[in-house]
Amino acid sequence: MSVDIYSFKFSPFCRTVLMTARELNIDLNVIETDPGADQTLTPEYIKMNPVHSLPTLNDNGFILWESRAIMQYLCNRYAPDSTLYPKEPKKRALVDRWLNFDMSFVESAKYGIMMKAFGGVDPPEEKVIAYKNLLKQLDQLIGDNKYLVGDHLTIADIAVLVTSSMLLMVNYDLTDYPNLGRWLRTLTTELPYFAEINIFPKEDMDKWVARSGHYLKRKIL
Repeated sequence: MSVDIYSFKFSPFCRTVLMTARELNIDLNVIETDPGADQTLTPEYIKMNPVHSLPTLNDNGFILWESRAIMQYLCNRYAPDSTLYPKEPKKRALVDRWLNFDMSFVESAKYGIMMKAFGGVDPPEEKVIAYKNLLKQLDQLIGDNKYLVGDHLTIADIAVLVTSSMLLMVNYDLTDYPNLGRWLRTLTTELPYFAEINIFPKEDMDKWVARSGHYLKRKIL
């Protein structure tokens, strides 16, 4: 039986799960689900996921939502010995710390870049400053490392990579964040499936934004 993932191609949360599955060679049955068309608000979907979020995993009757939990589950269930999610407690704790830090990065990005890029609204100046400070922290934390934890790729890299790739999408000036820029360029070119999962025509995004204003206002304005 297949492992179903209810996903949306423009969602960074969904793309982290797709990249994790690809790295682990897990064949997911991707069910494209458009929140802008209220496809997460149907009775069937809400029965499966009462918080009507994306992504949602259905592994032969086992239902799980929240992208980071799904990433961890896929590693634990299908590749328990993979270095993608180290078993050693201290290394795993470092990966988990990055996963939690990344969620604060996502929330700040809503004000730092998404309101203007996708909502056409200028965010409060203090929110922009806070976002830039967070980018500075991220740049310092990355330093001259190739990977965030240890000397190999982990789900921490995948999560932060997809989240921060929004910067590339909106052509954000990374001059003041050289470590982040280098790290992004290295991993986006090194991972052969990155472009397939994360790059899409801008006109596709523009069309979706145009018809999904009600959804975007709920989420980012």
